[in-house]
Parts: sequence; structure tokens; C-alpha cells
Amino acid sequence: MIEVSANDRLGKKIKVKCLSSDSIGDLKKILSLQIGTPYDKIVLKKGHQVYKDHISLDDYEIHDGFNFELYYG
Repeated sequence: MIEVSANDRLGKKIKVKCLSSDSIGDLKKILSLQIGTPYDKIVLKKGHQVYKDHISLDDYEIHDGFNFELYYG
């Protein structure tokens, strides 16, 4: 298990535990349960890279302690 965090830069910083084999879409679903926003309205970014739903965390080389930027689309 790894722990990643998502910061929406409006005061919310959410930490979630997930597997490295989970997809970005799975991570969005976990985040949506905690913040109360539909998962299809969540956009995860880091710098200029937008993470696609069907690709796994391991394929993106996301490790324990990774920080996402959380946007609402």
C-alpha cells in the first residue's frame, strides 16, 4: 500500500491509501468519497501533466508520499 495526497490549493489536502496497481480512475473514486464531489469532475495534475483515468499508478511511477494537484472540471 502507498499513501498519496491531493491538494486543491483551496485549503483541502486529502491523504488516501491505495495500491500501486490501482488506476488513476480508482484513485479518483476514493477521493470523491472523501470530498463529496463526483469522481468524473475531478482532475489530477502535477505541473502540466494531466493524469489519465485508465493508466495505473505504477505505470506513472507514483510512489509513497506523492502529491497531486486536485482540480475540479
